[in-house]
Amino acid sequence: MFLALRELRVGRARFGLVAAVVGLIALMATLLSGLAVGLVDDGISGLRRLPMTDIAFQDGAGAVFSRSTLDDDNLAPWTDSGLEVSPLGVTLLNARTDSSGTIDIALFGVPADSFLAPDDVARQALAGPPGIVLSEHFQEAGMKVGDELTIVGVDEVLPVLGFTYTGSYGHVDIAFASLEVWQQLQYGDNARGRFSAIAINTDDTSDFATIDAAAETDAISKQAAYEGSPGYSGETQTMTLIRVFLLAISALVVGAFFVIWTVQRTQQIGLLKALGASNTYVIRDALGQLAIILVVATAAGALVGTALGQFVGGSVPFRLEAPSVLTTAASLIGLGLLGSVVALRRIVNVEPIIALKTDI
Repeated sequence: MFLALRELRVGRARFGLVAAVVGLIALMATLLSGLAVGLVDDGISGLRRLPMTDIAFQDGAGAVFSRSTLDDDNLAPWTDSGLEVSPLGVTLLNARTDSSGTIDIALFGVPADSFLAPDDVARQALAGPPGIVLSEHFQEAGMKVGDELTIVGVDEVLPVLGFTYTGSYGHVDIAFASLEVWQQLQYGDNARGRFSAIAINTDDTSDFATIDAAAETDAISKQAAYEGSPGYSGETQTMTLIRVFLLAISALVVGAFFVIWTVQRTQQIGLLKALGASNTYVIRDALGQLAIILVVATAAGALVGTALGQFVGGSVPFRLEAPSVLTTAASLIGLGLLGSVVALRRIVNVEPIIALKTDI
């Protein structure tokens, strides 16, 4: 590494340009990682926060609440199993506020004593007169307890009973209502005890197949249920493809720079071999030099990206997680080194005699 480090000191401007390009790629990759995680979280954060481990849908519903309809007959086998379970109704709807504005709500209907209610305030509110408990986001927007919401379509008027942190589902803020209120909004006077799914909270899934058969349901993990969130699969696949393309571009850019370095250092490599250096030594020296640039530039780009991420406004779904940032940085470094492999053959094929052709 002696020659590699010495050349880095002497050619600071040249290597600094390469490091700047790699750093910018790392910066973009870090910001893109925050956008990807934020976008996904904005779609399923409310579902993720629900204190449940699994959820049972109507058989064949494919984890989509709007395709699943269950009733007390489906719930009975789960209740008899002794597991902690709760019926759950989920509907996306619109509501008009007192000021004539319209808001989108992902309404979750749960029994007042359900373990799904986010806190004691919500449980007490749901146990009282019919009403709705909104996300704190609406409180920040100026709504107050006692304000009335008119549910569009059925024209049902519901007072705001309170506020709690609930997250979002399908990029729509979640609100809670009692299961009876949800059924009235969804089915009117023809509810017949229907709801969307059964929330389950347990670490023991060994009897799920038997209970599923008796209840005619399909129980899946909470994580698997994320797939049913509106737009989740498409958004996840799109962001993954963009990140893959960016990583592939970084590998091509680094590989191209490494090929140019190798061409420029052909006589130097020949001289090293003429002095007795082995191919292993020369390759280790070149890759070591590249690794230093990649690590320093990627770390700098990731740090700048993380710092910039702190200033992203709340209107943009953005969330940085250490594992995601570290994985992205490691991928950039690994793929950059992989992209340099194309130039290794040129290094190996340089003959010592080339050192005599031109003055070094």
